[in-house]
Amino acid sequence: MIPLKDDNPTNRRPYITVGLILVNCAVFIYQLTLSPRAEQLFVFQYGLIPIELTRFTDMTPDIPFPVLLSPFTSMFMHGDLWHLAGNMLYLWIFGNNVEDYLGHVKFLGFYLLSGLAAVALFVLIDPGGKVPMVGASGAIAGILGAYMVVYPRARVLTFIWIIFIIRLIWLPAIFLLGYWFVLQLIMGLSSMGASPGGGVAWFAHIGGFVFGWLIVRFFNRRRLSGHTTTSSYDDYYNRWH
Repeated sequence: MIPLKDDNPTNRRPYITVGLILVNCAVFIYQLTLSPRAEQLFVFQYGLIPIELTRFTDMTPDIPFPVLLSPFTSMFMHGDLWHLAGNMLYLWIFGNNVEDYLGHVKFLGFYLLSGLAAVALFVLIDPGGKVPMVGASGAIAGILGAYMVVYPRARVLTFIWIIFIIRLIWLPAIFLLGYWFVLQLIMGLSSMGASPGGGVAWFAHIGGFVFGWLIVRFFNRRRLSGHTTTSSYDDYYNRWH
């Protein structure tokens, strides 16, 4: 299932969401200018490598900044165009509403903290890992967790493709994002014990999502408990009761 758009109005312009998308795209364009060897070095220098954090060592000594900053730099790098496109699609659809709910500054902090939570679980599961993790998906997973809490009944236009069955259908966010999380959980558990190598960082997704689902309640507790995010959302919310 691929989300295409939601039916959830906002009152604020999503400056931070757009800015994050632009930064991610700019870094990826820079990666495209590098030779294959230089890009590989770039990934090892700025990607998140678990063993560097757990043993406080640097696998690429010529890195121009402390290794403890790699959890942040890794959030803005991507492996290929599809990796970037998928992440930015989810960030655009769901990020603008969470930014509208939290406000610009809180949203940026929430995004970065979600990314750190994703890194924490990823490193905890594979503390000796030597394969770099890159991508914004852990931070975006936190946005998805927050969206499911704040806007569970918002409708999301979803592309569904099952063998020869192709449909566009409006689904409640709680169903779509719940399905997404269960899929990450299943894939993550099934990958445990597998030989190390490149692939999807399932546990980073899980860590980010759980963090977002739990912590968004404390970023703006009054507005969440009263379901009074915006007047336009109130009208939308009431239609589902």
